[in-house]
Amino acid sequence: MTRPSPIPASLFSVVLGLCGLGQAWRVASRLWNAPHVIGEVVLLCAGLVWLGLLIGYVVHAIKYPARTLDEFRHPVAGGAVALLGIATLLICQAVLPYSLAVAWVIGAVGISWQLLFSIWHTGTLWKGGREPVDTLPTLYLPTVAGNFTAASALGALGHADWAWLLLGAGLFSWLTLEPLVIRRLWHGEPLAVAQRSSIGIQFAPPVVCASALLVIAPDTASPWLLMLLGYSFYQMLIGMRLTAWFTRQAFGYSWWAFSFGVVSATVTCVKLAAAGNPAATTLALPVFVAANLFIGYLCVRSLHLIVTARANHATDIRPDRLP
Repeated sequence: MTRPSPIPASLFSVVLGLCGLGQAWRVASRLWNAPHVIGEVVLLCAGLVWLGLLIGYVVHAIKYPARTLDEFRHPVAGGAVALLGIATLLICQAVLPYSLAVAWVIGAVGISWQLLFSIWHTGTLWKGGREPVDTLPTLYLPTVAGNFTAASALGALGHADWAWLLLGAGLFSWLTLEPLVIRRLWHGEPLAVAQRSSIGIQFAPPVVCASALLVIAPDTASPWLLMLLGYSFYQMLIGMRLTAWFTRQAFGYSWWAFSFGVVSATVTCVKLAAAGNPAATTLALPVFVAANLFIGYLCVRSLHLIVTARANHATDIRPDRLP
């Protein structure tokens, strides 16, 4: 049996959480006169994590090609490979205020990876033979989160016309996949303890969609944005109700699966508050504070895992800590 990759693609979820928090601080600096430097430092950290993981992933893919191929073909973890492209597209938006040329290069790489991988992955699913037990929220990553983030990047780069195409691909993929995922959660076998954190991805699609819409059409005041935000908040409340059930799984890097939904909801809420929406104005500050506390908690616990692993001379990240 082939061993799992030492650097699984799911680790790129750390970049998603940090990038989203950094973007939230950028908006907060305009809304509440919060220190601008905080958001830039968070985004710098996200960039360094992204670069380190990307180099490590490529090196290990060359060194252990069989392990990498096994991850690509895995019915659950295979969807997480899309995170390479998603993280890259978020870095594109992070560097945009500093260099349009660099942002275009990073964005082109991210969009290319997103389209190529999602088409390959989805084509594999269309061949059939998939077990219902493997239908988990990681399915959203290639076609939903990837296309939404690509749309957001193109919108930021000034090409809203192309961005709408990708937003449509993500939106209808989400509407197609969500009933399958919910049916699996309701009627399938109970999730194994090691898989429970993958439900964190369930919170993300509505607010990643809303966040992309606000990049493509920043002046929009559509009630649909609040509806998307409300749906995500409602699911997060369900998640809070299941806290004891989730925490039976020991803390691991897979807990970062919750981060993208949390920070995307925060960015959406703060942007709507900046636009003067009354409901968002009321919610923005507590949501922003909660997101900072949550991402801070994930960072502290993750750093503790790294220190512990080094102390124990660990060479591989434990696969049971991955979604």
